[in-house]
Amino acid sequence: MLTKARRGYWLLTAGALGVLLSALVINFRGDRSATPNAAHQPAPARAEASLPKAPAAVAQVHERHPYIVQADSADAARIAVQDVGGAVTGDLSVIRAVAASLDDRELAALRAERSARLQIYDDTPVSASSTGGALPETYYPSEVDASSMHIGGLTGRGVTVAVVDSGMWSQQGPLQYSPSGGGSRVLAQYDVILARQQPSYYASSWLETYSRNIDDPYGHGTHVTSIIASSGVATTGKFQGVAPGVNLVSVRALDAKGSGRYSDVISGIQWVILQRARYHIRVLNLSLGAPPSGPYWTDPLNQAVMAAWASGIVVVAAAGNRGPGPLTIDAPGDVPYVITVGAVTDNYYPLQQKQYRLAAFSSAGPTFEGFVKPEVVGMGGHNLAYAPDNGTLATEFPQWVHEPYDDFTMSGTSQAAATVSGVVALMLEVNPGLTPDQVKCRLMSGARPAVNSSGSLAYTVFQQGAGLVDARNSAYSTASGCANQGLNVGLDLAGLQHYGGRANEDSNGNFYIMAQAPVTASSSLLGGLVGTVSTLTASVPLVGPLVKDVAVLLDGLFWNGTYSSASGYTWSSGYTWSSGYTWSSGYTWSSGYTWSSGYTWSSGYAGIDVPAQQ
Repeated sequence: MLTKARRGYWLLTAGALGVLLSALVINFRGDRSATPNAAHQPAPARAEASLPKAPAAVAQVHERHPYIVQADSADAARIAVQDVGGAVTGDLSVIRAVAASLDDRELAALRAERSARLQIYDDTPVSASSTGGALPETYYPSEVDASSMHIGGLTGRGVTVAVVDSGMWSQQGPLQYSPSGGGSRVLAQYDVILARQQPSYYASSWLETYSRNIDDPYGHGTHVTSIIASSGVATTGKFQGVAPGVNLVSVRALDAKGSGRYSDVISGIQWVILQRARYHIRVLNLSLGAPPSGPYWTDPLNQAVMAAWASGIVVVAAAGNRGPGPLTIDAPGDVPYVITVGAVTDNYYPLQQKQYRLAAFSSAGPTFEGFVKPEVVGMGGHNLAYAPDNGTLATEFPQWVHEPYDDFTMSGTSQAAATVSGVVALMLEVNPGLTPDQVKCRLMSGARPAVNSSGSLAYTVFQQGAGLVDARNSAYSTASGCANQGLNVGLDLAGLQHYGGRANEDSNGNFYIMAQAPVTASSSLLGGLVGTVSTLTASVPLVGPLVKDVAVLLDGLFWNGTYSSASGYTWSSGYTWSSGYTWSSGYTWSSGYTWSSGYTWSSGYAGIDVPAQQ
């Protein structure tokens, strides 16, 4: 009992002393903070030095926004962001940049550096370019003449196609195995969004197998991939996909609503470039886009796409669904090097070519730099393909689910681009040594333009390019030198040269192709004077064509911007282009070159939102 009493006494005493000491400390601190004596001022300064810097406190007040910061190198961009207190959220080395999160003060500080090599872009949203054994027939493999190649055993075997989109359904179904059997032909799956949110999710690239399913909460990525590669067999005995034997790499960069950041798509493309040798990636499908807001060479997404093309990957991009008017091509489809695809619909008359027509939603060229786009058109009207029955699209549009199958019907240049990616894979199986430029040339030379009863083009090159793709014609074409002439992607990426196309607009709003003439010794000495009517550029190179500002009123090369929804056309493989494919060439851009009626770019990368359903 005595021991317990003593223990209680000491505890009570210790408690009383603790209260007294706390009161003294609080009173002492209050005196220090209230004392104006200068002798007491250095102490708080030392205390502040051990606390987080001011930007961290500011960031709690001002909302941060995503940006892309580009410099001489990714490291330089990273340092610049960190120096102003910003957060680096992703590596975009492929375009010498980083993804960054900045508040208003940090953004102002970064812009105040006024370095010509430091560029800051809004992280522009992009979105999917779509409108909404006992298996159903899909028709489009036959409509682009791929089914006849399947009969001969050509299915795209040995070619890997990468799809940067909204992912791939975990129930891979007809995407998992090729007709030739063996293990899964889904070689890798990479989730850009997850990698950004959880940086430690993936191991270093050489240790990571990328074998985990990324799923497809939206449904668009699976649908596009199925058009390219489904090995499902319809009741007719035909494959549902255009290239059912290809290997697949799926990259998720779009969210459950079909939207995504520029930086995520760029990261996905960068990952594809880095992994191209490991998985033998030959084709990259980009069924997504956003309206351009500047020249093609200033767009960060376009720069990544050009890097992919330069690395030897054939890039197939959707033209966009903002048609049928001119100047509606989306980025990255406005990149002059890549294969940009518009959409044709069979008008619900499958395999009846005279019923086919250019889809009204299909974006048309030219681009703002004067390039003729799209290069070709593919089947993009009400395409039936395998897709998740629990995705956002299937939930929002149950009327387009093809019960009792896991098939969904969608229309768009997304789907048209997928048919063309499948055709490119078949071409590369026949001739694996083709370069991207050669693939583009042969794809165009093998296409079938729509012609009317008089044999003239039913649509101009600004609407249909060279025409509807034909797998067999393109795979066995021997054409050469008919695409990307006068362009150099290496110089373009380095910022040493940029290019313009041969399209222009007259004072009446009509689009036409400018004439070109060979360079002669005398004309070279004129310092780059172009033609006899007007001077378009003061920096025409001493090799290559000169461009004359004279309308070429040849069939299909002149357009007043109108659209015809009529059908009854023949998609002819026997059409002869009066001037070849010279309209696909380019020339060195000059800042002195302007369209005759002038154009103003939109207000920069201000977060343009493109609806998924168009």
